[in-house]
Amino acid sequence: QVQLVESGGGLVQAGGSLRLSCAASGRDFSSYAMGWFRQAPGKEREFVGVISRIGNLDYAASVKGRFTISRDNAKNTVYLQMNSLQPEDTAVYYCAADNSPVPPIVVKEYDYWGQGTQVTVSS
Repeated sequence: QVQLVESGGGLVQAGGSLRLSCAASGRDFSSYAMGWFRQAPGKEREFVGVISRIGNLDYAASVKGRFTISRDNAKNTVYLQMNSLQPEDTAVYYCAADNSPVPPIVVKEYDYWGQGTQVTVSS
């Protein structure tokens, strides 16, 4: 069992930056792929990016080059650094964990989810 808690959301102006954190409790954090998703009002939850057990990365096209995922296994934490934020990045951001060897990019494949943190980008 893994429990996830996101933090770091807030209000930022367009062009600004935020860093989200996702702290995990439970065993064997390093064995989990960690994904980031977001959900805007009235829209489905969408993939943002994922970091595999061994640090391989994959990003949605909409955030590639602006967002960076990293993990610190000693701290049981995964990060989402978001730069050049735009109003269309406004959403609730969720982290998720899955222990499959191939890091998933779809919502239904993740076993554990955090409660989400709100990111609002003003124009």
